Amino acid sequence: MQNLFAELRRPPEAPPKPLPMLAPPWQGIAAGAPDSPAAWKPTRARLEERWRGLIGPLPPAAALRPELIGREELPDHTRIRLRYRADEAGAPDSTPDAYLLLPKGVSGHRPSMGVSGRRPGMVVLHQTTNEHIAQAVGISGREAMHLALHLVRRGYVCLAPRNFLWSREGVPLGQITSDLLARTWNQGRQPRQWKTGMAKMTWDAIRAVDYLSSRPEVDPERIGCIGHSLGGKETLYLAAFDPRVRATVSCEGGIGLKFSNWNAEWYLGRQIDAPGFAHDHHELLSLVAPRAFLQIGGESADGAPSWPYVEQNLPVWRAYGAEERLGLLRHTQGHDFPHPGPDRELVWRWLERWM
Repeated sequence: MQNLFAELRRPPEAPPKPLPMLAPPWQGIAAGAPDSPAAWKPTRARLEERWRGLIGPLPPAAALRPELIGREELPDHTRIRLRYRADEAGAPDSTPDAYLLLPKGVSGHRPSMGVSGRRPGMVVLHQTTNEHIAQAVGISGREAMHLALHLVRRGYVCLAPRNFLWSREGVPLGQITSDLLARTWNQGRQPRQWKTGMAKMTWDAIRAVDYLSSRPEVDPERIGCIGHSLGGKETLYLAAFDPRVRATVSCEGGIGLKFSNWNAEWYLGRQIDAPGFAHDHHELLSLVAPRAFLQIGGESADGAPSWPYVEQNLPVWRAYGAEERLGLLRHTQGHDFPHPGPDRELVWRWLERWM
């Protein structure tokens, strides 16, 4: 098994610039690399507590109460438009729209339905675009961004939810985020408030897993997620905070805090620019172990500089005997999902192996 997908665990040859210098994720918490799951468990708990503090609290779960908006029968899949309840605030972003894609006949080498007769499910998170979920399901936009359409044709049940930043048409993203951060909810007797936009994105992605898991067509033990750019950012946080996610593909989100606009108010905000802030996403990535995580970079937001985030976490996956489940796929097509060809096929093979 240790040579499985070995090409995804090779350091870059002659990177164009120096790679980031990262301390191991356990530094300052444990004396050294974990040698077993039991050794990693207390360190992981400390790191999860740290990152929950950075993004802020999440609200109580509300009843989903899904509502059908429309249904279309297409040649190879059914496309359903729906909305469901993410939280009880009653704001426009509390009931995100989503597309649910259900496969019809699937031929060739595809994920099996398993002993339950149910199919694997994928949460598909869209990039920054006013086409949002329409692009993810193939109604509009570039072929490479039709991630849910590609996957439903391979036999996955796909849910593509709309990001909260598109909950109010024509309103600037900053205003939508400011209004979000001003909202409170009750958790027991304590009022709570959104601290970051990233908390809202993470919560909404968790609720997408809740809905997908509730579908009779879906095997709840085989849930994955995939996203590009904005969606790639969301997948990292979803995988870290929801242990139900079995396999994750994060494409061009910019895994390093300095790689992208993580300090935007709709992500983590200016806290990460404060003097003495000494954390980075290799710590958050370590929370995913030993589940499968594939980082994709086109040498734009991600690429050779993303390698240290994987490298510093290999000992954590190794402690579980699961090193082959973590990797970095680099392509040369810029800020994009791999185009049709060997790199894209490798992504699909990787997902099929771990789903």
